[in-house]
Amino acid sequence: MSFESDARVAELRFSGELSSLVRRSGRALFADCGGLIRYPVRRRASIKDVVEALGVPHTEVYGVTVNSRDSDLGRLLCPGDRVMLFPAVPPVDVTVPTRLRPAPLSELRFLVDENVAGVVLLLRALGFDAAYHRTWDDETIADLAEREHRFVLSRDRALLKRTRIMWGRLLQSQDPDGQLAETVRLLGITRAPAPFVRCLRCNVPTTPVAKQEVLHRLEPKTRKYFNEFRLCKACNRLYWRGSHHARLRERLEAIGVKIG
Repeated sequence: MSFESDARVAELRFSGELSSLVRRSGRALFADCGGLIRYPVRRRASIKDVVEALGVPHTEVYGVTVNSRDSDLGRLLCPGDRVMLFPAVPPVDVTVPTRLRPAPLSELRFLVDENVAGVVLLLRALGFDAAYHRTWDDETIADLAEREHRFVLSRDRALLKRTRIMWGRLLQSQDPDGQLAETVRLLGITRAPAPFVRCLRCNVPTTPVAKQEVLHRLEPKTRKYFNEFRLCKACNRLYWRGSHHARLRERLEAIGVKIG
């Protein structure tokens, strides 16, 4: 591909893991395999628009310089610009404002897309508020993320390009354990905040319940060997630390999160 004039071309370099997210575009010339792209500037467009046209959601970008000066994604891309785009440097603290994300989250609460639904149970087991419903479309998720100040997890690039989603992560792994590992590494989660106190089905905190009150619901072996129970008042599901609990705990600790 050739350009009419180098003066009408901007250079964008995608650093680190961002380079692997870039997708081929008929408008751009991939100058090398290190994430450098020469992009013809033929219309008014922000850096965000161009970056996302090349396949990289704005949620993955944590730093921008233009001609060696700090900038943001809203700046118009001009001919001759040299843009550097930087990925997250773990651990990311979502409660601290930055130039690209001036509105921090008051706490870490998640919003999970259908395509990574398997990670919901794991997040809730750790004690995180992880909102999810299989019927939510992209518009609903973006609206909830903005209104409830949540961190969105998804494998859907188009969803994470929505402007109303300020905080999010494009997960690469296709299995829930790998997706959780990516999430805890990015956010520096080393210890479960409140393990096994949230309903895995409803996402609401469970409450301790006396064994005598639920005795009629217990199988003989459960009645014999277990004495501590928690109840979800939303769905009436009962929890105790049986073999299922032990397996889930081992699974979470294998990912690298300390329980208790």
